[in-house]
Amino acid sequence: MKRYILLLALLGLGLGSCNKDYLNPSSASEGQVITSADGLITVCNGLQYRYTTNGFVSVLYNRVAAGGLTTRELTILNVGNIEEYNVSLGGGNLTNSNAVARNLWSQCQLIRSNADLVLANAGNAADPGTRSGIVAYASIFRALALGTLAEFFEQAPLTTGENAAFVPRAQLLQAAVTQLEDAATQLAANPVSADFNSKIVPGINLPNTLQALIARYSLFAGDYDKALAAAGRVDLASRSVFSFDENTRNPLFETSFGNRNVFEPTDVNLGLPAALAPEAGDRRIPFYTRAAPTATQNRGTGFYTAASAPIPVYVPGEMLLIRAEAYARKSDLPNAVTELNRVRTSTAAATTANGFPTAPPGAGLAAYAGPQTQDAILTEIYRQRQVELAFEGFRLEDNRRFGRPGPGTAAERNRNFLPYPRVERENNSATPADPAI
Repeated sequence: MKRYILLLALLGLGLGSCNKDYLNPSSASEGQVITSADGLITVCNGLQYRYTTNGFVSVLYNRVAAGGLTTRELTILNVGNIEEYNVSLGGGNLTNSNAVARNLWSQCQLIRSNADLVLANAGNAADPGTRSGIVAYASIFRALALGTLAEFFEQAPLTTGENAAFVPRAQLLQAAVTQLEDAATQLAANPVSADFNSKIVPGINLPNTLQALIARYSLFAGDYDKALAAAGRVDLASRSVFSFDENTRNPLFETSFGNRNVFEPTDVNLGLPAALAPEAGDRRIPFYTRAAPTATQNRGTGFYTAASAPIPVYVPGEMLLIRAEAYARKSDLPNAVTELNRVRTSTAAATTANGFPTAPPGAGLAAYAGPQTQDAILTEIYRQRQVELAFEGFRLEDNRRFGRPGPGTAAERNRNFLPYPRVERENNSATPADPAI
């Protein structure tokens, strides 16, 4: 991926509240970059670079850290990593100067802002198939940025400008879905061109990823019918991944799972309470963890075992569990159990590409035999999400949505939402009060 690296600072776009310019005098100006298809594709590649790479600064790293350390999915190995350690303590220890919260916020805002720039100028790509590819790609990363913000913050700006207004997280999710739907319509009318495919970072399946993210963020927003429909349109045999190599390295391997310095899975039960512990014989547990790591091995494995290991944008099991949850919340319990069992009883081997996994193996468990009640089925869906989607950064969002115990006695999470970073508060007078812990 190294030939696609773009220093996004040349675009002069700051955080949600910032309108300052940060121009690189040796680089092309914003106006030069966005007036051609090639320039827009270059910015699209830069969106993925900012979201996935650059180690401790990347969105991928910080969403896994924030999601796992606030919910005991991950445990700190070295308290000298003070920013991550304070996330693991939670409560008032996680302040608005915390680097994990700041990087999540600032990088997502930069991605959203740059994606908006691409979308506003996509018409400069004359070829319809190239234009639809540009719109789809920018829409995907805009949605990932907005969706990540909604997972960790109560509110965030949707626009770039002086003292940009904050909107509730539900509006962030709705904005992501609306843009994804528009992109899917354009892509269906004008299939992506060979020229676009030859110049974009490989790995992301555009049609399936658009539908997968519509399903994910519709579920989070409580639009269960839309989530069901979109998840059903995803080809479960397809794969969509963020690609890495020795120069643009897998950020979780580079920072954490490739060493014993920062954090690792809490245990082979993924830090879940005893009542939700993975079942004996679950084939996904040895895929995600080492039962007896050596003194130099991180307990975590999964998608973070090498610098060039790809990270899935979504795994097929997520779509099945979205459908299971949506049916359950609509009180259609028979269909919920049917979808749940497609995950529980699968015995498929882990899918791979270039020798690396792109989805976990099937769980290989018996069909669900618990109570046929909404609460019991939702609890089992929650447990299956924590195993199927381990170390992908979803647990804080899931923990809140499923009504698990929050901060206090018997807590399963140490925060409900992260505080707004100081950099935003100092530059944006519209920043609301920090949420209650």
